[in-house]
Amino acid sequence: MNNDVGSITDIISTVEFNHTGELLATGDKGGRVVIFQREPESKTEPFSQGEYNVYSTFQSHEPEFDYLKSLEIEEKINKIRWLPQQNAAHFLLSTNDKTIKLWKVSERDKRPEGYNLKDEEGRIKDISTVTSLQVPVLKPMDLMVEVSPRRVFANAHTYHVNSISVNSDYETYMSADDLRINLWHLDITDRSFNIVDIKPVNMEDLTEVITAAEFHPHHCNLFVYSSSKGTLRLCDMREAALCDKHSKLFEEPEDPSARSFFSEIISSVSDVKFSHSGRYLLTRDYLTAKVWDLNMESKPLETYQVHDYLRSKLCSLYENDCIFDKFECAWNGSDSVIMTGAYNNFFRMFDRNTKRDVTLEASRESSKPRAVLKPRRVCAAGGKRRKDDISVDSLDFTKKILHTAWHPTENIIAIAATNNLYIFQDKLNSEMH
Repeated sequence: MNNDVGSITDIISTVEFNHTGELLATGDKGGRVVIFQREPESKTEPFSQGEYNVYSTFQSHEPEFDYLKSLEIEEKINKIRWLPQQNAAHFLLSTNDKTIKLWKVSERDKRPEGYNLKDEEGRIKDISTVTSLQVPVLKPMDLMVEVSPRRVFANAHTYHVNSISVNSDYETYMSADDLRINLWHLDITDRSFNIVDIKPVNMEDLTEVITAAEFHPHHCNLFVYSSSKGTLRLCDMREAALCDKHSKLFEEPEDPSARSFFSEIISSVSDVKFSHSGRYLLTRDYLTAKVWDLNMESKPLETYQVHDYLRSKLCSLYENDCIFDKFECAWNGSDSVIMTGAYNNFFRMFDRNTKRDVTLEASRESSKPRAVLKPRRVCAAGGKRRKDDISVDSLDFTKKILHTAWHPTENIIAIAATNNLYIFQDKLNSEMH
């Protein structure tokens, strides 16, 4: 399926499945959150998977103005994170640049009727007119999805929030901005603990910023954060309250012969994700995706070239600011395949076992039911072209897949292509399996 919308405020800025994969949330530049729900499998076609349809839409953030700093704070949703479901309701965290909110999503399909002290319109009756008592009853009604704000976590970030991550203890979460990481309790809004602070005394000495942060999926004391210098730091909260000294530093030594003006920019890590097993880290920088083993800090276990054909184009990509694009990455449910986005509405998949890779395209044609995703191939400038190959010179750099998500257990992926959401189910290319 795909969800077509128009204006710049509709550009999708984050996409996230919940822990069961039954719900999928997207956030956009206009501060809205749209939740999609997977329909139950139909009885007439027991083998057909349920489609994802719009379940609820709500305004999460509004534009604000910081009068002290004369700064506009835009409403764009930077990240959404679901909390594991504890009861019938669902909870999710959403954040813009400054403020994090906790939302409750619940259903109502019954309404109480027959109040003693209220009339049908809900107005309070004159007590003197109440001559008999009746027992209120619950009557069925059309299903209503109610979304209500439960907590607002504000005023804790001086810089732009780029990550939020819920801890495996389900009581705490962290939020990271360019220079600091804060630890919050989900029930306490008026204070947080600063667990990482890389702000130098003199801002002229600033050499790197935090780009992403995530908790370990099983150990509530461990978290990782990535930097614009291409490094990953694993921190253990048992060692110290302020984790300014990391437990492990993952860094690949630079090849001096390959150094160029762009080296520092393209080595900046735009996303980091723990594998479901908690054994590996997946990172994305501008040209590559890398898998790191937590037990090996000196170099990545695997390096995958996402769009190596762009090396010759770095100059023009710098001029049009594309070189600063922040691509995300995702693991499949079994940690055997990784996925990340590219330009021209292409996205890439790498099978870690077979070492096969494939380039696929998110488009209206490919999202139709029963459409098979055809592999695409980009040939470098001056290279030999086959019939369906696309030349690197004809790529559309305004069409970029920055945000992707993979269903936690099944072969279902969600691809955000600017202001369209594509959900592909069970038709990922057979080459990958």
